[in-house]
Amino acid sequence: MNIPNSPAETLRANGAAMPVIGFGTSTLQDCGAIVAAALAAGYRHIDTARKYGSEGGVGEGIRAARVNRAQIFVTTKVSHEHLRAADFARSVDVSLKELGLDHVDLLLVHWPNPQIALTETMSALAKAKRDGLARHIGVANFPIRLLDAALALCPEPLVTNQVEHHPYLDQSTMRAACRRRGLILTAYCPLGRGRLMGDPALGAIAARHGKNVAQVALRWAMQHGVAPIPRSSHPDHVAANIDIFDFILTDRDMREIDTLAQPRGRIANPVGRAPAWDV
Repeated sequence: MNIPNSPAETLRANGAAMPVIGFGTSTLQDCGAIVAAALAAGYRHIDTARKYGSEGGVGEGIRAARVNRAQIFVTTKVSHEHLRAADFARSVDVSLKELGLDHVDLLLVHWPNPQIALTETMSALAKAKRDGLARHIGVANFPIRLLDAALALCPEPLVTNQVEHHPYLDQSTMRAACRRRGLILTAYCPLGRGRLMGDPALGAIAARHGKNVAQVALRWAMQHGVAPIPRSSHPDHVAANIDIFDFILTDRDMREIDTLAQPRGRIANPVGRAPAWDV
């Protein structure tokens, strides 16, 4: 097992080098100051999406930070209602204008949409890469059957599937599937939107290591080869969430955390729009 020792380390797939931890901006619309604080704390991957309404704030934070743009890995996403070719291209243009960038490092399909042919969507995604608007491309919220279809249909290589991933949701099948396909699994909701904070088992492990529950959950994801992207609007939490490179969870710790998965552990499951999940 390759255990990261620094936030400067990366996970690699199909030519992409993604930082092992990122900063998420879902629900953080006016987020310039907090993004700048995240960059100051050492984050080098900033995750946004047109649907979040945070792209303008992300751009503001990047401009305010004293970090070379080439060192920042920026991800954004095209929402499910914009997956037809012409809509897709317009969405990317709007995102880049909001960000104030001429390209992003990673462009994702945010959610699959069964009403729009996946062939058209994957072609539009690949075109954005070929046009230089995105250095790398991938998908989000794709179950394995759709992931395989996307891989087969996309003219350009994918680098990641971004999915919900935390100790209360068993994503071992998806982790294995991404590993076999040479993809990075990027984890959103890595702290279960706060649901993990009072967990006694995580609390006991955290106490043994002199860390907090959030740090243990993020370290657990990282030691599974996953790239977590925690979100917080509190500067102290932002800094604490990246302070996870001075301890290692034992095999016993990892097994104990693995047992915490719950039958109804999934959080992001929009009614009428979510795909048929693998678990």
